[in-house]
Amino acid sequence: MPGYVIEAPKPVTAPVAGTEDRFPVRRIYCVGRNYAAHAIEMGHDPDREEPFFFQKNPDNLDFSGNFPYPPKSDDVHHEIELVVALKSGGRDIASTDALDLVYGYAVGLDMTRRDLQGAMKKAGRPWEIGKAFEHSLPCSQIVPATGTGHPDKGRIALEVNGTLRQDGDLNQLIWKVPEIISYLSAYFELAAGDLILTGTPSGVGPVARGDRLRGTIDGVGSLDVTVI
Repeated sequence: MPGYVIEAPKPVTAPVAGTEDRFPVRRIYCVGRNYAAHAIEMGHDPDREEPFFFQKNPDNLDFSGNFPYPPKSDDVHHEIELVVALKSGGRDIASTDALDLVYGYAVGLDMTRRDLQGAMKKAGRPWEIGKAFEHSLPCSQIVPATGTGHPDKGRIALEVNGTLRQDGDLNQLIWKVPEIISYLSAYFELAAGDLILTGTPSGVGPVARGDRLRGTIDGVGSLDVTVI
């Protein structure tokens, strides 16, 4: 049996509510500007234009409750998001069948080096330097859909040091979860272990060392993170 020429990296897994078993993570897709108010605050038209996606890396996930302020940036922003975890996949999935692929849901933070992202936008370059850095995806445990159902409405909110910063509702998603899965499956072959971040409501803003963040999504759970 052949071995590896270097030590193999450990698989990335996420905790699951109600069990000691873990959810193995394959890929992470993120939907950009999927709440109308956030699209406006970022200077874009909130009409139902075609959705677009970027990716984070599985090892960007962090379940520690701490967010180390990253290097090379002086403007790091919080973005609270509903995370969708898939138990199966495929290509060209109909939106009417899409929720059959979902294992469960979590609360996530798409932490963003906004200054570096802005520089990449201006230069017409990819966003990864602003989005896919170490610890850039603090996340809660995954709650199986057998317990939550498939939330299509409910408050999504983020407080920083006890002050409300982001406040929206899942029913404000421009592209709903079944549509996101269906659209994405036309361009990528989805599979068990994929995570999808569904977008953030308005109110994104900077964090500083020592800040305490608390994100909540009705029916899904909460996430507490300290910036260190």
